Amino acid sequence: MHKLIHIILDNYKEEIKVVEESNLNDFNNVEQGISISRQYLQKLRICVRENEFVDKKNEIIFFKKHKPYIYSRLKFYAKLYNFLINRPAGTIKSQQEFIDSEINRLQESNRRNIDFIKYYREDSELLDEFYFLRGNDKISLVSNTSHFYTDAEFSTSHDNAIAKIMAYDLLISHYVEELSNLRDLSYGIPNKLNTLSNGERLGWTASKTDLIELIYALQASGAIKSGTAGIKEMASACEDIFELNLGNVYRTFLEIRERKIDQTKFIDRLKATLLRRMEETDG
Repeated sequence: MHKLIHIILDNYKEEIKVVEESNLNDFNNVEQGISISRQYLQKLRICVRENEFVDKKNEIIFFKKHKPYIYSRLKFYAKLYNFLINRPAGTIKSQQEFIDSEINRLQESNRRNIDFIKYYREDSELLDEFYFLRGNDKISLVSNTSHFYTDAEFSTSHDNAIAKIMAYDLLISHYVEELSNLRDLSYGIPNKLNTLSNGERLGWTASKTDLIELIYALQASGAIKSGTAGIKEMASACEDIFELNLGNVYRTFLEIRERKIDQTKFIDRLKATLLRRMEETDG
């Protein structure tokens, strides 16, 4: 079973990496993180149900490290989804206050469980046989009574507590990064998305209509998020990258559609200039 567990973990790490490197302010990406984590947690459940641990040491490692690795990510993405739903869309200050309150809430929860967190941080093993072996829990060591309602075949008294600590670490790290981004905005620090290493900006120098034509083309082609990204979402991203205001993109697109000739003028120009560059390179 040891080999099967590591195959599941390796596959999960490979698949979830795509989500981890994506924009976690996008609901679709967070939903994907939840879906992938649930899927692989179920795979672990089936693996444990159909196989036996070689010894107690392997069982302890599974419930102390392997299961919490995936379970913590599921908790992280689920709580992040709730965070995105409740995050205010107002001023930078209101967003900072909201994120600060979320961090304080997580830290207060950690303070209430400081003894076990200390045990986890120090990688202690003294009580592992009671914390991470199924059916070997001591009621006097269980602080969260919800454990008594969990699946005894796939849970111990403290594997959930480990997952919670790991999830809160991920959340706090994410929130701190969000605060840093908001501080950059409030101080007028240049947008990292469009700033080169030498400090120069990636400014859009064609017309706004050309950019809107490109946005619609990318959306129609399915090149971004398999075509599920909305025009408004993509336009907003381009406005952030190039620091401009595209105005009413829908009205501009109607004007593009009403062109008598060269409806896809910018796209056609892109193709022509690329072909010319290829010919020059070949020459």
